[in-house]
Amino acid sequence: MLTRINTLPRDSRDTLFLLLVIAWVLLPQTPHIPVWCSALAGAVLIWRGWLALGARSLPGKWWLLGLLGLTIAATLFTHKTLLGRDAGVTLLVVLLTLKTLELRARRDAFVVFFLGFFCMLSNFFYSQSLLTAFSMMLGLLGLLTVLVNAHMPVGKPPLLQAAKTAGWMALLGAPIMLVLFLLFPRLAPLWGVPSDAMTGRSGLSASMQVGNIAALALDESVAMRIKFEGRPPPQQDLYFRGPVLSDFDGREWRPQRFNFSSRYGVTSSLVVSGAPVNYEVTLEPTNRPWLFVMEAAEQNPVLPGYQSMMQADLQWMVNRPVTDLVRYKVQSYPSFRHGPTQSALGLREFTELPPGSNPRTLDLARQIRSDARYANAGGAQLAQLVMDRLRTGGYTYTLEPGVYGQNTADEFWFDRKEGFCEHIASSFVILMRALGIPARIVTGYQGGELNAVGGFWVIRQSDAHAWAEVWQEGRGWVRVDPTSAVAPGRTGAFQRLALPQGVVAQALGNISPGFAMQLRATWDAINNGWNQWVLNYTQGKQLSLLKDMGFESPSWADLSYVLICIVVLASLVGAAWTLWDRTQHDPWLRLLARARKRLARAGIQSTAATSPRQLAEKVMAQSTDQGEANTRALYDWLMQLELQRYADTSAISIAHGRQRLHQLRRKFNALVWPA
Repeated sequence: MLTRINTLPRDSRDTLFLLLVIAWVLLPQTPHIPVWCSALAGAVLIWRGWLALGARSLPGKWWLLGLLGLTIAATLFTHKTLLGRDAGVTLLVVLLTLKTLELRARRDAFVVFFLGFFCMLSNFFYSQSLLTAFSMMLGLLGLLTVLVNAHMPVGKPPLLQAAKTAGWMALLGAPIMLVLFLLFPRLAPLWGVPSDAMTGRSGLSASMQVGNIAALALDESVAMRIKFEGRPPPQQDLYFRGPVLSDFDGREWRPQRFNFSSRYGVTSSLVVSGAPVNYEVTLEPTNRPWLFVMEAAEQNPVLPGYQSMMQADLQWMVNRPVTDLVRYKVQSYPSFRHGPTQSALGLREFTELPPGSNPRTLDLARQIRSDARYANAGGAQLAQLVMDRLRTGGYTYTLEPGVYGQNTADEFWFDRKEGFCEHIASSFVILMRALGIPARIVTGYQGGELNAVGGFWVIRQSDAHAWAEVWQEGRGWVRVDPTSAVAPGRTGAFQRLALPQGVVAQALGNISPGFAMQLRATWDAINNGWNQWVLNYTQGKQLSLLKDMGFESPSWADLSYVLICIVVLASLVGAAWTLWDRTQHDPWLRLLARARKRLARAGIQSTAATSPRQLAEKVMAQSTDQGEANTRALYDWLMQLELQRYADTSAISIAHGRQRLHQLRRKFNALVWPA
């Protein structure tokens, strides 16, 4: 196959390479564009490749206009608009692929190149991960290669030569990219195109049905990363608080709809004690307006660009959804107390149950209360009683408990006796409420794993957890995790349930479990570095950089001045180096040395004393019938080079001589040198 491609005409070979690069750039878009758009793009690229292989004629303009009209109509039908991010990306993919059917001139090729650059950038609308950046870097080098190759109009230069030039261009541009990244003023993200929909992401939601957190346990994606200052707290204290659920309709738990409880003496009244824990959270985008903090944080998390506030149930909220990777610092107190310490009217809200729901659980509560030992028992004693029942009643912790019916608590307590954390927490809270004890569900994350390579904790979606809070006289709301009674390893030693593994992960684990874990930790550490130093490089970090440079109160204006000064200084240095280089070296000798170096690669050896005429004769001696045209072009160029040096120049002005040498340098890059 490769031999056949190498024997193709240059136009066909270059077109196939361009199509391959376009396919690479468009491949990450397939999960985000409509199926018909992916199918159309693939079909058009295959069609165009078939035309290039057979040197067949391209379709007429009416075919293209018809396809364009159909795709615009399909885009409008799919997205209900032609504006916004998703519709815009769909149209961009369509325009790029259809434009490949119009590659008749270099101008058309340049349009395809730059549409490819735009499509490459649009991948970052959906993901700014390290893997996406790496794949797009390869796409960038591919597009630069075809762009450089298009500027080599003579002969059939090898693509490797164009790739080397493209690589040097990217390498030389890297310092400029680094300076612009560090100092170009950070504006609002460009990803917020009008009409963007809040695309849902996996993670905790604002409500809980029995079974939905169990589905999250199958998701190994990262939810957040935690970097503790100093020694981390004990593992059993790693509870990261999220939505608090109080309203139950018999099937689904939801947050408190109306804040009646605060009117009747139920407030947060957080009281902390003991030594605080300082840490930094790097939170992945959630599209939810809440922050996850380790219980309990008294002061606002330091989060630039957001306004945070604590709800009465200790959940931290922000003024807008978290749609980008964010990093914030928190100070938490593992030892705390909150809520009213004395009975209040508003606590009745946390004992309500829907009528007719879970009748056997209600009957169990009546039996417990009929026992003289528990007739007047409080929340602490009854919570311990229910925990003992979970611990000794044959209940198990499982990821696949089956589908529960309408009365989930009845099924858990009396029939199945198995469930995931939300089955256990929901059944526990329902029984506590049936006993007349205020109780509610708290969702969030519990546990995680230490990344020894990076020295931080990784909290994954599989660490999503649900636990309970029970109100106790004199103490307020107290955390009770009923899952710990069924499976102590879940919250103590972090023994997670075995999750399904992919083929590669399973193979690595079978060969060397330690190597697989080390590989995963290394990848997490690399991703964390990417998040910290690239994605989370904010305006605040830019201004901190200026402070390190000596600015007392840096601003955007100072940032612009520094950037302008660096650009001017670099330009002056470049100009000075060019002038110095011209004075130190003969430009004619430099050009001859470059020609000798190129010819040496083809086996035509020479010395510093070899003249251009002698080189031209050696080139002609190695001429073949297939390369006769290229050989003649090289021979003529070498003879012109000699003429430039040794011809009678008395009647030629210095300016004219420089112009002729400049023309020879331009022809040098267009020549096809023997490989």
